[in-house]
Amino acid sequence: MGKTMIEKILGRNTGRDVKPGDIVTVDVDRVMLDDIMMPFIVSKFREMGFSRVWDPEKTVIICDHLVPASQTDDIRAYRISCDFAAEQNIPNLHRSDGICHQLMTEAGYVKPGNVVFGTDSHTTTYGCVGAFSTGIGYTEMAGILGTGQLWIRVPSTIRICINGKLPENVMSKDVILKIIGDLTAAGATYKALEFTGDTVRDMSVSSRMTMTNMAIEAGAKCGLFAPDEKTAAYCGIELDEFQKSLAGDEDAVYEQTICYRAEDFVPVMAVPSNVDNVQPVSALESVAVDQVFLGSCTNGRLEDLMAAAEILKGKHIAPFVRLIVTPASRKVYQEALENGTLAILSEAGAMITHPSCGLCCGRTGGILTDDEVVVATNNRNFLGRMGTSKVKIYLASPKTAAVCALTGRITTP
Repeated sequence: MGKTMIEKILGRNTGRDVKPGDIVTVDVDRVMLDDIMMPFIVSKFREMGFSRVWDPEKTVIICDHLVPASQTDDIRAYRISCDFAAEQNIPNLHRSDGICHQLMTEAGYVKPGNVVFGTDSHTTTYGCVGAFSTGIGYTEMAGILGTGQLWIRVPSTIRICINGKLPENVMSKDVILKIIGDLTAAGATYKALEFTGDTVRDMSVSSRMTMTNMAIEAGAKCGLFAPDEKTAAYCGIELDEFQKSLAGDEDAVYEQTICYRAEDFVPVMAVPSNVDNVQPVSALESVAVDQVFLGSCTNGRLEDLMAAAEILKGKHIAPFVRLIVTPASRKVYQEALENGTLAILSEAGAMITHPSCGLCCGRTGGILTDDEVVVATNNRNFLGRMGTSKVKIYLASPKTAAVCALTGRITTP
């Protein structure tokens, strides 16, 4: 009988013939610790009686949520991160280089077939390169730091098959929002989402990242793309035989297979205040917009900034609309600076910030107040996430966000 991607990855890691529902103990290839969780991780690590991290080289600490500091207590998390890295001789410390999920793949920490855990729910992102990655709490992370292992239950898999060519104004953000809307926020709870079909094979790794990043919004334990030549180029490696074999087998047993025709996708938005409340942009065009946010680990990459710049080039955002642009990493910032993308966005009226999580987690400027509307390219529109509980957050693709900034209302790109 054939195997799904998650069964192959966990089977290779454990040396077992695994099936959904099995409880297995995995050897961890890499962990990511973010600044906002560091005080809790370090406290629990010591409470458990550990004194040394099992493998400093496999440990990555990234300060991204709380830099630059916007509250005095943020500095405590920053200092604990730096002090713990020094104490444990952890060489992989990023103090303001960008968002954790961007850096984990961009800096080469994650490779196809790896088993990776992080203290952030959107750790599912690394499935874009064919790794099993998922978010955990600080107690589990403290246990890994001391032992290098964690037990998990092998997930069943929902196969998402998309074939055809996407319309020009549709991005992978529209695709994953549509899928989340169909599955619902709990429809893939503790399951793997395996993305297949010629549409996803045509996607860039950056576009795939958007989809695996948001797999968690349907409750998924992970989202996975089979490694290919694009993956190898992005990771700077040559795929070995195991990595080449990581696609799900034709005779694998899937819990469910859902098929889409690419040409049927349209620009969509997740409307306040649930990610699975997804509607066509065309049905929302009477809504006035106060602010647009272009950034986050979902859509702050170079191709996202360039897609917005293509729409805004030679134009100016609507009066009284605030456009905040936050590149996902220093590398993205530098590339966008060098190719003129940031200049186009700035001339259009954008405020460009330092790479960080920024407004996505309601930090470092840009929060909104009662009854204001923000169109944002991040992954969650929960109540109170970007200001007061009466802020209305609409999630959209970079193309849709750029057009909304231009017109001052929700507009189909």
